[in-house]
Amino acid sequence: MMTRGDLISAKRIVIKIGSSIITDEKNIIDDTFLKHLAEQVYKLKKKNKEIIIVSSGAVAAGMMVLKMKEKPKGISEKQALAAFGQGYLIAKYNDVFNKYNMLVAQVLLTSEDIANRKRYLNAKNTLENLISKDIIPIINENDTVATNEIKLGDNDNLSAEVACLIDADLLIILSDVEGFYDKNPQQFKDANIIDTVTDVNKYLKKVTSKTGTAVGTGGIFTKLQAAKKVMIMGIPCVLAKGKQQNVITKILKGENIGTFFIPLKKSISHKKYFIAFNVKPKGKIFIDDGAAEALLKKGKSLLPSGILSATGNFDIGDVVEIEDKKKNVIARGLVNYSRVELDKIKGKKSSEIEKILGYKYEDEVIHRNNMVLLTEKFI
Repeated sequence: MMTRGDLISAKRIVIKIGSSIITDEKNIIDDTFLKHLAEQVYKLKKKNKEIIIVSSGAVAAGMMVLKMKEKPKGISEKQALAAFGQGYLIAKYNDVFNKYNMLVAQVLLTSEDIANRKRYLNAKNTLENLISKDIIPIINENDTVATNEIKLGDNDNLSAEVACLIDADLLIILSDVEGFYDKNPQQFKDANIIDTVTDVNKYLKKVTSKTGTAVGTGGIFTKLQAAKKVMIMGIPCVLAKGKQQNVITKILKGENIGTFFIPLKKSISHKKYFIAFNVKPKGKIFIDDGAAEALLKKGKSLLPSGILSATGNFDIGDVVEIEDKKKNVIARGLVNYSRVELDKIKGKKSSEIEKILGYKYEDEVIHRNNMVLLTEKFI
């Protein structure tokens, strides 16, 4: 099992910086923090570490410059504020990092860049190219154009997506809390930081998603979600208080800071991660008990004979969810037949497909290699 001492050898590190960290108590961009961040990054780069930063703060920066005390509620107002603030934010990073002769580049992403395979690979190639040129990517969600349908939602999950995208060795989430507590520290004085987490799912079930700050969208729930995503890809994660002195360099020395999320020894492939997390399902397939047992216990593919019905408007190659008779979503996968075709062959044997449709792509509706069981550990 991985230990904190193993973090010393981490080369490619994604650092997530929340709005509450990049601003001070007056919600003003914290120049002192940025200077201290640049100092730490400079020292790490001298040791040939590759640093990628996922930074919130565009809206906070816009609010600061326009002297606004409350975040607007309208989508267009938020987008305008993000557009204005993002320019100011990246200028701040550029000014501070330039003093240490470090180059930065702005990268803005939406969930469509993650969910579309071609755009996913293009984003990966862009980041790899910047890293190879010794340029530090400063990544944020593209709030200016993102709608609710294409928003990633928070930079905790964006940082996890980026870490998985570029095969990072470590994700560091810098927050306004010391780590992950066994109970809410705002309500219980005897709350203690959990030093290490190996099974994040048991905590996710207990934590509400309705948390966050006045200037941020993420709370502890989204941080656990992010940790879960990287853990199943074999990437460790540390959640720590961002304004501790030398917090990043201490983490990379293996010191006992914050909460250490230990990754799985056996990670899933990029392909299965993409199916499980990156793509929104286009529909749902409902299966009988026999098919459920074949998938869950026998490692089989999904055949048309076990399908009861389907919903949605999906085509060949789309991701769909698979639900059993107990209404449990047990898997996701890439479907070999469209919804129209599936309605014709459901409940039939694979040997009958060609006779019914006049052609046959595959015997399987979803092949095992293109399927992720959501009952597997952490997923």
